[in-house]
Amino acid sequence: MADVLVLRAIRGRARSLNLNGRRLQRVPGAVGSLTQLTALHLRNNALSQLPGDVTALCNLTVLHLGNNQFAEVPEELKHLHSLEVLHMFGNRITEIPSCVCDGLKNLKSLNLNNNLIEKIPGEIEKLQCLEKLSLNHNCLRDIPKELCVLQNLCELHLGNNQLEALPEPIFLLRNLKELRVYRNNLIGLPEGLCRLGNLKILDVAGNQIQAFPSRLHEIPLQELYCEENPLLLKEPVSAIQDEEVLSLKEIAARNILSHLHNGSSLLHDQIKSHPEARRLLGNRNACALCGTWFLDMWLECVRFVDVKKVINPVTMCGAS
Repeated sequence: MADVLVLRAIRGRARSLNLNGRRLQRVPGAVGSLTQLTALHLRNNALSQLPGDVTALCNLTVLHLGNNQFAEVPEELKHLHSLEVLHMFGNRITEIPSCVCDGLKNLKSLNLNNNLIEKIPGEIEKLQCLEKLSLNHNCLRDIPKELCVLQNLCELHLGNNQLEALPEPIFLLRNLKELRVYRNNLIGLPEGLCRLGNLKILDVAGNQIQAFPSRLHEIPLQELYCEENPLLLKEPVSAIQDEEVLSLKEIAARNILSHLHNGSSLLHDQIKSHPEARRLLGNRNACALCGTWFLDMWLECVRFVDVKKVINPVTMCGAS
């Protein structure tokens, strides 16, 4: 029956061919004759490879190969230079051959959900037209930094993998609007994430995140999903001093340290004749942010943000 449909398409010079759910174990050889074809649908079959003739489909822009039995992304795809949309969800793919990226320079949408992929090749950087990348439900442990050079990427879906961290250069994805990394093993988010000025949707639910980046509230988010992370555990935190914020000793020491830091020679000479004061001041600390000297505690550079009030997203789950 599939061969009959292909022959009809050849006679009618069809631009779209639908062979979904035909229990195909092979693609009819005559498909290669449909050089005018722009869309080919082969979902829900039993395909494990593509014939070499498919490389003749020079006008193909949409290819659906979801729910088949492919073990890898077919190398034949690198010859489909006009391809813009590729669906290969629900297969048995463990590998993306690096050479495939060489020819898919016009690809805009790639769906590889529900496979067994463990690694994204660095050659992903060659897909410069890519706008949507979806790799939910795979076995990814890390994301190559090369992915961060995809300037047109608007949606990145990496839910239900085994990621422990996101690449630091993620701030390079200037046009990213939607980032979904739910159900991974993330213990934190890179500070560079806060530089994604176009990000509207962030889904980090079901990870091991204990604290958000300090400037997260500056992102104009519309939806934030962060439930099932340990950052929401309301556990008491013990303070170094319970009765007062600053002791008299701390206040006096800061005043002296400030003058010493500014080069007060008179005070410096006076300190020399007081060994106990010299010992005490010698144990000073310095704020890692502003460099100011102090003895025991420093809160001036700590800023507490009410996430619900500052971010004020349309949808915020897990922040109650």
